[in-house]
Amino acid sequence: MTDQAPSRKQGLFIGLVTLDFIYRVQQYPHSNQKVVASDYAASAGGPATNAAVAFSYLGNWAVLLSVVGVHPITQLIEADLRQQDVMVLDLDPRRTEPPPISSIIVSQRPSDRAVVSINAIKSQMSPQAIPIQALQGVEVVLIDGHQLAVSEMLAQQARLKGITVVLDGGSWKPGLEKVLPHVNYAMCSADFYPPGCCSQADVLAYLTQFEIPQIAITQGQNPIQCFQNHEFTTVEVPTVNCLDSLGAGDIFHGAFCHFILQQPFLLAVKSAAKIASHSCQFFGTRAWMNR
Repeated sequence: MTDQAPSRKQGLFIGLVTLDFIYRVQQYPHSNQKVVASDYAASAGGPATNAAVAFSYLGNWAVLLSVVGVHPITQLIEADLRQQDVMVLDLDPRRTEPPPISSIIVSQRPSDRAVVSINAIKSQMSPQAIPIQALQGVEVVLIDGHQLAVSEMLAQQARLKGITVVLDGGSWKPGLEKVLPHVNYAMCSADFYPPGCCSQADVLAYLTQFEIPQIAITQGQNPIQCFQNHEFTTVEVPTVNCLDSLGAGDIFHGAFCHFILQQPFLLAVKSAAKIASHSCQFFGTRAWMNR
């Protein structure tokens, strides 16, 4: 796709891009109440997008495959991603509808968040929309589950080419069962529950039937549950003064994609957790990179 320094790795991040408006308040407003934010931020967001930004920040070449279109609002998204050195491959470059917009309120006491958004349900694309150069030069692919038909095709092609495939399992999405057979690393949240699963043991049993070699389940500030070689291991999460955990899971996944290309699984999980925990000390999804 482009000339790269030999040390830079190229990653393809498939999924959702949004425009995020983030407000920091002392406490959540009550019904019919107006509050004044103490801080605010605006940036491109979405699981694959935030992961791509983290991957790029760590010294790599990040390519985001998503639906962007030509609505005037998309200029804000594109400007932000250019600043973060993330290249965008648009699955629907003639789309005139506005991109998904997220309104996010982060409370200071306690540090918590509320999100109103829309996912990619109205912008699902077929594999025919995949640019021919999508996997060119790519060493790792991350899938966030928001473009399932496209993800299934590219995950299958990536696995055949020996390209590492990482699943961001934030929550279960119908159709993921078609992607799972091609996944090398399933990085799931505690809210990831496939059909019929009611516990982490159920989730592990479900995922292992697809012969996924390595699995991790994050639990916020609690230890990460890891599974490899038929053995369970926990990885501690660094303790920090958490100001805002928004996007921390996405940043964890982007950092994991960076580290897994150079470190063993458990060490990559530990290194990614350190980056994600660091990000929680700052407001929004970008400030951590300036500190």
